[in-house]
Amino acid sequence: MIENALKKLNITALNQMQEAALKAVKSGHDVLLIAPTGSGKTLAFLLPLLAKLKPDVKGVQALVLVPSRELALQIEQVFRQMGTPFKVNCCYGGHAVRVEKNNLAHPPAVLIGTPGRIAYHLEHQNFDESFVENLILDEFDKSLEFGFESDMSYIIGKLLSLKQRILTSATKMEEIPEFVKLKNALDIDFSQNLQSKPNLKLKKVTAPAADKLEVLFKLLTKIGGKNTLVFCNHRETVDRISDILFEHGLGHDVFHGGMEQIDREKALLKFRNGSHKILITTDLAARGLDIPEIEHIVHYQLPYTEDAYIHRNGRTARMHAKGTAYAVITPEENYKYLPEDIEEEPLSDHYEIPEASDWVTLYLAHGKKDKINKIDIVGLFLQKGGLAKDDLGLIEVKDTTSYIAVKREKIEKLLKILTGEKIKGKKLKMEVAS
Repeated sequence: MIENALKKLNITALNQMQEAALKAVKSGHDVLLIAPTGSGKTLAFLLPLLAKLKPDVKGVQALVLVPSRELALQIEQVFRQMGTPFKVNCCYGGHAVRVEKNNLAHPPAVLIGTPGRIAYHLEHQNFDESFVENLILDEFDKSLEFGFESDMSYIIGKLLSLKQRILTSATKMEEIPEFVKLKNALDIDFSQNLQSKPNLKLKKVTAPAADKLEVLFKLLTKIGGKNTLVFCNHRETVDRISDILFEHGLGHDVFHGGMEQIDREKALLKFRNGSHKILITTDLAARGLDIPEIEHIVHYQLPYTEDAYIHRNGRTARMHAKGTAYAVITPEENYKYLPEDIEEEPLSDHYEIPEASDWVTLYLAHGKKDKINKIDIVGLFLQKGGLAKDDLGLIEVKDTTSYIAVKREKIEKLLKILTGEKIKGKKLKMEVAS
């Protein structure tokens, strides 16, 4: 089953960390896996899990606890892409409880969720925990940081049939809380890989404090239409930068904890599918999220700790790809973790604003609950919409909505052609995602 899953994911070989994790999890021992962001921890615990799931058990067999809804959705997506016969579901704050209860009435083999929402479902006996033999605490250090300790303790206390615990973290932990009940855990520590990123270039852009926004704008226009994450320490700074870029007509999106969850989800989705090439964010996007092929990181504000700096940079130069991280700093700023010989990035007075992305995201008010899948959408857009295969990009189908990346030059005509059409017997509700 593992070989088939890898084929479905178009992966020909596992990395060293994944091989070590696979061997450790297969042994049946509890496992503590420490590895940097972007190293492939999700596959490291999902692949060996496949061998432990039993087709004849009609209940939740594996529980994956994560600190954020974005990470929950991402793991669910990877599991679905594996093409296994096992059902998977997601539960998280902000998602309709009614929908989740209906899903749990036909229990999945794998349940992924945030600790608060999973604790709620256990409390209300919405699923039978007696079949759960495998527990994964993904990004466990983050879950503790976000204040989920009591929820996790409650959940673990209810899981009386547990046979194996797998705990993952991007950083070393001084001690594991007692409530986790790790026993004779095998330690797989790849944290040293955090420091060594041979394909990552570090550069600085020096600017007086009063000119930092203007300098950032110049840097982003110089970088051009390449996938770029801009990190700030505060939500207010994210919003202020967004206002300036909007005034200058530079396409982008924002992502931070002060946004509604649906808006956060849309921002990530549009960044993933290439509708926007620039994402302005806080450290919320520094870990755990699968946003592939980021070529540039910009630290508009450098973080307070070296750990946070390393995790931000971990978003680029992943696996064997190359990337560049820029620090925008004032002459007075001094950070011990920045190399003394860091190269200065020269900037001219003016750069042309990059053209808008080739892709636009369409929103459909139909999803899994309407029995709609990707094949239905592709069929409608190609056969009735007159699109070629290359005109369609990433398609993501959620519970009640779907998002489709479509070539910009085809959008207007497509919307006209499909007006009044039906999908699965329902009138098509569709618009460009704001």
